[in-house]
Amino acid sequence: MNCPQCGAPLEPNVSKCKYCGEAIQQAPAPQYQQPQQYQQPMYQQQPMYQQPPMQYQQPMYQQPNDGINPAWPIKSKIAAGILALLVGGIGIHKFYLGKIGMGVVYLLFCWTGIPAIVGFIEGIIYLCSNDHNFQVKNQVRLQ
Repeated sequence: MNCPQCGAPLEPNVSKCKYCGEAIQQAPAPQYQQPQQYQQPMYQQQPMYQQPPMQYQQPMYQQPNDGINPAWPIKSKIAAGILALLVGGIGIHKFYLGKIGMGVVYLLFCWTGIPAIVGFIEGIIYLCSNDHNFQVKNQVRLQ
């Protein structure tokens, strides 16, 4: 609590400020009212008997997927790598992996020779990467 005149801190239950002499009016203690009880409409009321929440139990035979979606298509890493090495300039490896848009880009720019260089490098990366990284990066499952 502070003095309204000078702003000095005040001790509780004082009648005047010891710094400026201003008379302090004590605020009445707040009166708390009981909250009004109201009845909820029937559609908002909780049922008298609630079923316990269902516990999800994972089957014992299911393996953790480590970020690999079981709905992804099954492809071969070796086939994708060889396609990228041999005909990567026209984007066949991208079509094989299901990346149609990138395959079209490779086709459009195949006359420059740049997609052939990039495809050759991608083929090496495909063949040298581990299985998990290949699957997650290309969103495929291996055979």
